[in-house]
Amino acid sequence: MPAELTTLVLDCADPAALAAFYAKALGWEVTYSDDDTVQLGGGPVGLGFQRVDGYRGPAWPDDAKHAHLDLRVGNLEEAVARFRSLGATKPDFQPGGGDWVVLADPEGHLFCLIPG
Repeated sequence: MPAELTTLVLDCADPAALAAFYAKALGWEVTYSDDDTVQLGGGPVGLGFQRVDGYRGPAWPDDAKHAHLDLRVGNLEEAVARFRSLGATKPDFQPGGGDWVVLADPEGHLFCLIPG
């Protein structure tokens, strides 16, 4: 039997705050929480957040490779406004030519909003 991906975990400084951002943004719920870890469920793969002392978010743009999330949304303009109201920021560098929008969560993790 092949392995099954169950959870994608993001390192961060404040797991509870970052989990709250994604819970509101995705409409998911906390399934586990302690002082250093919070996990969300609601999609085909869970999303987790773990505390790392001295965590610094990735730079953007950056020549180093980083992982990011792609999130499909119904209305791109409305979704950008909604995510920004929750605390996301929109970097100046936008490589999608308008086909998608790159945002950063409150701790600097990048994600793309893609219309669909």
